[in-house]
Amino acid sequence: MHSFLKSGKLGEAGSSNSPTSGSAKKRLKKLQWVEKYRPKTVEDVVEQKDVVAVLKECISGADLPNMLFYGPPGTGKTSTILAAAHQLFGDLYKDRILELNASDERGIQVIRDKIKTFSQLTVCSARADGNPCPALKIIILDEADAMTQAAQAALRRTMEKETKTTRFCLLCNYVSRIIEPLTSRCTKFRFKPLNQSFILERLQAICKQEKVLVAENILNVLVQESGGDMRRAITALQSCANLQGKNSHITLENVYEVLTVVPEKWVANFLDLCRKRTDIKQIIQFINELEQQAYPTHKIFEQLNVLLIESDTISEPLKAEIGEYLAESSFRSTCSRADFTHLLDFAVHTQEILTVDPEARKWEQQENAKCTIIQGLV
Repeated sequence: MHSFLKSGKLGEAGSSNSPTSGSAKKRLKKLQWVEKYRPKTVEDVVEQKDVVAVLKECISGADLPNMLFYGPPGTGKTSTILAAAHQLFGDLYKDRILELNASDERGIQVIRDKIKTFSQLTVCSARADGNPCPALKIIILDEADAMTQAAQAALRRTMEKETKTTRFCLLCNYVSRIIEPLTSRCTKFRFKPLNQSFILERLQAICKQEKVLVAENILNVLVQESGGDMRRAITALQSCANLQGKNSHITLENVYEVLTVVPEKWVANFLDLCRKRTDIKQIIQFINELEQQAYPTHKIFEQLNVLLIESDTISEPLKAEIGEYLAESSFRSTCSRADFTHLLDFAVHTQEILTVDPEARKWEQQENAKCTIIQGLV
């Protein structure tokens, strides 16, 4: 009778666990690979030796300080603190952790309401399984550098008052945007870009687990283009796998498409046009064709910079001069949508640097300076 009331059918008491396990497996399959293969313990975190050593001591019984993790995206800041929290609190994780994204909830009202209320709660020093755990709660503020100045100032006082029951972990990309009173109250850890060998090793493990067919040289391109960002590399790998489908080989074109890498022929041809006295109409036609490919302008400038640095036919002084103007053009392109104008301006200016004699350019600049009328002096 008891089995009938639980399952609705006689003789199916033992089958009540199988749907749960099956649904759990389905949920696991539907997870993004970034979440599915996120480090489960602090020991699984790679490259960040200092913070791992400190957190190991805290897990073994040492006092947990307020912490500030800063560094480039995709280097393991969020994964590290979440893994440590799971090890510290076990089944009590949901009750002991408050995770907020400060870029969405960054005003002073969040500090007064959510954070202050949560930090004032008291907790015990034992877990449900009987193992000891710190009588603390952890508030994780992701993207803390997006918080307003007023919110950061209010957070300073809360950190002081609730130090007996609460620890804070601030995660940010730019530590310079965190006010000094907050940084002085935290132990700071810098997360550096991950070594390419670690990213390659993780991608190979994921490919083996997910049965993804990809050549090692293509994985190397994926790792190189990720720029030390583990999250970007794993997400790009999953996107390529979804694009090709099951039991299909991932190609180099798939990687370039997902990561929006500009094919080398476009960048090389762009620089070749600037090396000779090309007619302005040819440059305009080329830039129009390049824009029709819909590649991001900032990516074009990035790859031009790499090609310029690696060039053996351009002298170092000219590289420095072109690089300075390339940086200025790239900055302007981020401030406006006039992509065609910025590319054309850079092409014409680079062509002048590479084709006109330096002395003639210097004389022309001096003549132009003489003709310049400065308002208020004439």
